[in-house]
Amino acid sequence: MATTTTAVGPGRSRPAAPSRRRQGFRRWFADTGWRHLVGAVVLVFALFPVVFVVSASLNPLGTLTASNSMFSRVSLVNFRALFSTPVYPYPSWFLNTMVISVTTAVLQVLVACLSAYAFSRFRFAGRRVGLLGLLLIQMFPQVLAAVAIFLLVFEIGTLFPAVGLGSSLGLVFVYMGGALGVSAFLIKGFFDTVPKELDEAMKVDGAGHARIFFTMILPLSAPVLAVVVLLSFITTLNEFLVASIVLTQPEDQTLAVGLYRLVSDSLNAQWGFFAAGAILGTIPPVLLFLWLQKYVVAGLTAGAGK
Repeated sequence: MATTTTAVGPGRSRPAAPSRRRQGFRRWFADTGWRHLVGAVVLVFALFPVVFVVSASLNPLGTLTASNSMFSRVSLVNFRALFSTPVYPYPSWFLNTMVISVTTAVLQVLVACLSAYAFSRFRFAGRRVGLLGLLLIQMFPQVLAAVAIFLLVFEIGTLFPAVGLGSSLGLVFVYMGGALGVSAFLIKGFFDTVPKELDEAMKVDGAGHARIFFTMILPLSAPVLAVVVLLSFITTLNEFLVASIVLTQPEDQTLAVGLYRLVSDSLNAQWGFFAAGAILGTIPPVLLFLWLQKYVVAGLTAGAGK
């Protein structure tokens, strides 16, 4: 194909501007442009369910089939009904979930940090077996322990009713049983990257293990702690099986269990309420992620290697 040229002087010529632009666009698309195209497709694919749920929450008819036409009807009736319908105590579900999730996240991080510090800094009999055992336990699905958890909480409740069935504190204690899992491994990997010379320098100054842990190790571990807090909070917020076993009263249930009640009856499913409640339930984890996002990237990669 002949190249179109334009005269710029005696004996001189250069390619026309449109040709240069086409070549520049092709080079840009071959280098980086295709990545933008793939990213746009993935973004649309990921956001479509969210947009669909938002449309369903704003649809006053309360059905998913009626929301196929996106935002054809817009109303806040579903959101108002969540806070005014006594049969579905959504405010209690939301408050219970926030209290349980925040308490569990804080306690799980504390326990995981203490165990990770012991596995990282101490050498004792059974250390390797303990680490492998914790990793092996995490490979089994939680549903296998459902009956055991119910019986355990029921028996404990006969002696200490405050932590038995129907108790939010009992549910927190059950969640604490999973603290020595992936979180402990992730934190231990980060602790291993902290030079032990810092510990020895503080010991020379007379510091004990408690002072080293709280004044030196924890401040340096802020990125990985932020990631563990975020993961623990989101996991507890979305957990359904154990919460449905331990919490027996409707007003004491969490968002996951309460929202399931809205759609469990196929003949009377409240999809509008469900969508509105799901939208409101996503606000806390999104705000927490935005608050901790500067630590997330560093914390996810920290501890991957030493």
